[in-house]
Amino acid sequence: MKHIFCACMFIVLFMVSGCGDNGGKKLKIGVSVPAPTHAWAAGVVWSAEQAEKRLEAANPDVDVIIARPGSNSADQVNRIENLLARNIDALVVMSQEPGPVSAICERAKKQGVYLVVVSNPLDKPVQDVFVNGDNRSFGAAAAEAMGMLLKGKGEIVVMEGVPCPINTDRAGAFKETLAAKYPGIKILASQASYWNMEKGLALMETYLQKFKKIDAVWAGDDDVLIGVLKAYEESKRKDVQFMVGGGGSKLIVKKILDKDPLVRATVTYSPRMLETGVEAALDGLRNGKKAKQKEIIIPSRIITHENARDHYFPDSVY
Repeated sequence: MKHIFCACMFIVLFMVSGCGDNGGKKLKIGVSVPAPTHAWAAGVVWSAEQAEKRLEAANPDVDVIIARPGSNSADQVNRIENLLARNIDALVVMSQEPGPVSAICERAKKQGVYLVVVSNPLDKPVQDVFVNGDNRSFGAAAAEAMGMLLKGKGEIVVMEGVPCPINTDRAGAFKETLAAKYPGIKILASQASYWNMEKGLALMETYLQKFKKIDAVWAGDDDVLIGVLKAYEESKRKDVQFMVGGGGSKLIVKKILDKDPLVRATVTYSPRMLETGVEAALDGLRNGKKAKQKEIIIPSRIITHENARDHYFPDSVY
């Protein structure tokens, strides 16, 4: 009887301590995101909040700690310092600028923190897992949409993003795909709009003054597309057949869903990749800080009226 009693007490204590809950110690996942300087970045912040709610509800032994974004890279470094002071087990980072954040991430890794980097690669690849959208497929998908809608022939203008490796991949793949598959499409001009609505508006005004006829526009970013639309509407011109965006914002997807005559397509580059990063951090912690995948690349897809419903998330901030 004594042995049975002891065995029963052991089972009860085991159940009270929580099966798989690390003996009452919570797994702490710190999340650092950039300042929401544009709608896509605001979507990243929203994505972090969704990951916190969903993963904590499903995993009582997990604490997701979001370092609220500051206004610049120095603020982001300070907030990561604060996360490390809270003895986090894993750190998920999407940097404002990789340079200033790289050193603190390397220090976190040396301290034994499981490191997941999302979207913007660090200067030194010290992370356990890298999560990113496929920027070459982003440009290639936009070119495919352009070629399909123009039926392989026309003159277009391009709005590039911030001059950086991400933009180089996107714009390069766009131009290479057009040259290889749609040689009848001519690029009249391709300049930086910095993924900014106001700069997109100003650049479109310049293009409209310079070129008497434009068949289509690749805005390269859904925020930029809003500025391009405004500039075109104010010009009263009627020559542009359609515009293609990039990112998959709910505003642009709704326009595609509603069959807007100008906004015919965009391509995906979801800010919810941040949630994928937090999930990868939890997977790594559950797996003894060993990555199941060192790199998770999320390809871009073309959104047209036919599949827009599948990509429309009205509750998202982006």
